[in-house]
Amino acid sequence: MWEPSKKSSRKKKLPVVLTVDEISCLIAQLSGVKKLMVSLLYGSGLRRMELLRLRVKDIEFDLGQLHVWDGKGSKNRIVTLASELHVPLKDEIQRVDRLLKNDLSNPQYDGVWMPEALARKYPKSRFDLGWQYLFPASKLSVDPQSSKIRRHHFDESGLNKIIKHAAQAAGIMKQVTSHTLRHSFATHLLQSGADIRTVQQQLGHADVKTTEIYTHVLKQGAQGVISPLDRISLL
Repeated sequence: MWEPSKKSSRKKKLPVVLTVDEISCLIAQLSGVKKLMVSLLYGSGLRRMELLRLRVKDIEFDLGQLHVWDGKGSKNRIVTLASELHVPLKDEIQRVDRLLKNDLSNPQYDGVWMPEALARKYPKSRFDLGWQYLFPASKLSVDPQSSKIRRHHFDESGLNKIIKHAAQAAGIMKQVTSHTLRHSFATHLLQSGADIRTVQQQLGHADVKTTEIYTHVLKQGAQGVISPLDRISLL
């Protein structure tokens, strides 16, 4: 007799989350642009490619926020920007400006890649500072689609290596990826009292049920129970 297949009863695996101390130790292993990129991944809860695709114009210092365009599911959102990162971000923009001025002296340079519709509407914008990638590649390269000379964004695999090596140097035994930093951002927001809807908006989740996984992370250990012994001073 035929029976309908049963859905797997396996529980969804909880995400790996770093403690605040582990985050601090991880970031302490880095400096310069590498430190800034990792700090933004954690501090704004960005996905890896969301970070790498940031343009200079996406930063709003006065409002303390970042614009994320075409995130997962082609959705746009606004995320928080830590005030502590304002100075290093302004330094990074100056670095990008110097690179751009140098690139413009190259007669073969054809500007940064632009979305097709915007490239048609604003053809000169590809040479504007605001449209340059916030974290540009170290060298110019040939765009495989247009055969034009451009400066792409920082390499995705390079960012993965930065995080992996920093975690090893910090002595963190957990498996740490860019998404671990995003998971940690969400969990620490909830720990600090943020409501689930706010965290959902910051992460860009379409369904709040996706965000609710982090409430389960908070209940790890003894199901969120605090031992009464912790309320007693034994010293």
